[in-house]
Amino acid sequence: MIARIVRLCLVALISAAIGISPISVMAADQSSGATPAAAPTEAPANRATEKKAQKKVKKEKKAEKKSKKKSKKKSKSATDAAT
Repeated sequence: MIARIVRLCLVALISAAIGISPISVMAADQSSGATPAAAPTEAPANRATEKKAQKKVKKEKKAEKKSKKKSKKKSKSATDAAT
C-alpha cells in the first residue's frame, strides 16, 4: 500500500513538473506572447522620455544660437556706431 502511494506521489510530481516546464520556458523566452505585452508599455515610456530630452537639448541649442546671434549683432552695431 505504501509503495502505491509513493508511486502515485512520484507520478503526480513528475506530471506537475512536465506541466510547469512550458510556463517556465515562456517566462524565460523573450519572444513569447506574454513578455512582449509588457515590453511595449515600457518602450513608449522610454521613447517619450528620450523625445523630451532631445527636445530639451534642441531647445537649449536653439536658445544658445539665438543669444550668440544677438550678441554678434549688438557688437556689430556697436562697432558701426563707433565709426
